[in-house]
Amino acid sequence: MLRRSFKKNSSESQRFLVVGLGNPGKEYDGTRHNVGAAAVQALGIAHSSPLKKMREQALTNEILIDGEKVILAFPQTFMNNSGQSVKALMKKNSVKNPENLIVVHDEMDIPSGDLRIKSGGGLAGHNGLKSITAHLKTQDYLRIRIGVGKPPNKNNGKNYVLNRPNRAEQEELSIVIQEAADAIEAIICEGVDAAMARFNSRS
Repeated sequence: MLRRSFKKNSSESQRFLVVGLGNPGKEYDGTRHNVGAAAVQALGIAHSSPLKKMREQALTNEILIDGEKVILAFPQTFMNNSGQSVKALMKKNSVKNPENLIVVHDEMDIPSGDLRIKSGGGLAGHNGLKSITAHLKTQDYLRIRIGVGKPPNKNNGKNYVLNRPNRAEQEELSIVIQEAADAIEAIICEGVDAAMARFNSRS
């Protein structure tokens, strides 16, 4: 498993691309499938740089974290074609190393409200990750996985992630969305291993 730690204040500046997955359009705002996009949008707002520039089929903006240039993006290609936008964004912004790509997404295999950072590895049947992997021809990018839990009926996964949660779950997800934004900063400032130790240990 890929577990490289980034060196803080490295003499060679890193350029990061942080992608929040989801579907475009107001009808998808607040759905479980859009929690990744919500986290990246929250980070942009926190840095007074909301995602509003349309580039390479994505809403984007740029921020600085610990002196490093960070491109934030929410692909507008719909979830199943996310890789098309991600590949173009990496080329446009000269992000050549997949280790400098952080993808934030929903994860049914994690309880609702929990968060895990993962480096490389499998795709857990996530169509957005499948598309990114197909276009980049690698799985060696970082993921911030936001737990949304499983539906009562295991065959109803598609409808489950495309629906909005109830009020109690919304409150849980609003907290973990902010934690995901914090996790992005931790990866860039502290390194992958330190961020994993900090966030993956939470219940």
